[in-house]
Amino acid sequence: MRKTSKLLAVAALVFVAQAAPVMAQATRTWVSGVGDDANPCSRTAPCKTFAGAISKTATGGEINVLDPGGFGGVTITKAITIRSDSIEAGVLVSGTSGIVINAPSTASVVLDGLDFEGGSNGTSIHGINILSGRDVLIRNSSIRGFNSVNSAGIMVNGTTPITVTVENCTIFNNTVGVSVISASGPDAARVFNSQIVASGAVGIRVAGAGNTAAISGNSIFRTVKSLEILSGGVIYSYQDNILTAGDAPTILTKG
Repeated sequence: MRKTSKLLAVAALVFVAQAAPVMAQATRTWVSGVGDDANPCSRTAPCKTFAGAISKTATGGEINVLDPGGFGGVTITKAITIRSDSIEAGVLVSGTSGIVINAPSTASVVLDGLDFEGGSNGTSIHGINILSGRDVLIRNSSIRGFNSVNSAGIMVNGTTPITVTVENCTIFNNTVGVSVISASGPDAARVFNSQIVASGAVGIRVAGAGNTAAISGNSIFRTVKSLEILSGGVIYSYQDNILTAGDAPTILTKG
């Protein structure tokens, strides 16, 4: 009788363990400069890094920044928003890319209010490396110091057709400011109301048939080439960009 009771107790424990729900991911999570990735990333118990928060954030959800900090690089594999509203949200990396977007071909990703730093040491790869997704919005951000041989502040090199919108950003001291070079696209970049400064090679590069960039309201300063079009790429201008290739100011008047 005693043996039977023990077996029933064990069976009950197994049933309870199997029936226990898996912890749900939150639609909104939080990071803080004094957080801990062991936390649930809630408002009162925030995580420390974007990498720690992303696994606890539901697809289509949002990671918010509570207070200033360095939150590290992350690879994004789903639809998500990472947003900081007037708070220092640093992504400091060396020898790698700041944020890699390798999401499903139906996914939308938003990066808003982030500060990317590659160290200006010739080793960091790209500020934002976009490999897969559908729509990517990058706004109110600063990207600087990604200046190895083939680095870009924003690299669009998708395996699926991607549209990237860049709005109100400062892209400084990178080898290329914005590069659209996919061989598997077509990919498109829309660059609006941004400054691209001190690029080592070119401000905006588009290479490959079917790849395009549309530009409006931008200033491109102190770079060898303001724009570069290679191998069938196309750049459409709304004729209100200021270009200073070779430090000789010009206004782009042709689309």
